[in-house]
Amino acid sequence: MDFKLRPFVPSDNLVFAKNANNPKVANQLTNQFPNPYTLEHANNFIEMAMSQTPTRIFAIEINGEAIGGIGLHEQKDVYEKNTEMGYWVEEHFWGNGIATKAIKEIVEYGFKTFDITRFFARPFGDNLASQRVLEKAGFTLEATIKNSFYKHGKFKDELIYAIRNG
Repeated sequence: MDFKLRPFVPSDNLVFAKNANNPKVANQLTNQFPNPYTLEHANNFIEMAMSQTPTRIFAIEINGEAIGGIGLHEQKDVYEKNTEMGYWVEEHFWGNGIATKAIKEIVEYGFKTFDITRFFARPFGDNLASQRVLEKAGFTLEATIKNSFYKHGKFKDELIYAIRNG
């Protein structure tokens, strides 16, 4: 399935809010990704994404519609050579290889654009689909931290997947 990564634009707000407003998506992300996901959330997120230069957060677009997002989150201090990556795709597009391809594309962009040596992602231990996506994109499991995350009254394992430049 064809998609493209592109910077967000203000007119993405309605469709992005609609596509993000899914508990199945929110349940696999940190609590910074709200559920329900409102138009106000979408407007605030898009404004923040558009404020970054160079671009760090991209819309995943199919047929002119933002069906997800993928971003690079800068680290500070002794972690400055690392960048955390976060991503999500609207449920109707799961299982089509979109996330894997988007990750490969943003990793290539990130290594070319920023002075970093390592990308990492931290899926929940019970998110097998995200683990497979990361592995297909060339990431390796570096660590499992037992009961590190706490979501909806339950502890979850934190997995740390990474890919290095060179």
